[in-house]
Amino acid sequence: QVQLAESGGGLVQPGGSLRLSCAASGRISSDMALGWFRQAPGQEREFVVATRWNGASTNYGDSAKGRFTISRDRAKNTVYLQMNNLEPEDTAVYYCAVRSRWVVGRMFQEGQYEYWGQGTQVTVSS
Repeated sequence: QVQLAESGGGLVQPGGSLRLSCAASGRISSDMALGWFRQAPGQEREFVVATRWNGASTNYGDSAKGRFTISRDRAKNTVYLQMNNLEPEDTAVYYCAVRSRWVVGRMFQEGQYEYWGQGTQVTVSS
């Protein structure tokens, strides 16, 4: 099993930045996939970005391209989501999730993921 803990959410003004963290523990493998999803009130969960733990692949969702960047600190077993130029539409609960093995072309699908964190709230408002 893999345990995940997100942190770093909060309230930020439009145009501001936040960095979310997802700390993983347990059965970590180099080929596992870590994804970020978000869910706004009344909406379905939306894919943000997914990365292969070994860094070989990264896929960004449309909402993240050009504004969000994923990075990792393997020594800390932590993945970061740097979010810049935030907009009110980015307001959501952000979740990180893990699949034991990366599947090409499928990592945007939430149903592929086996383990989920508890989520962290991001609110973009003036």
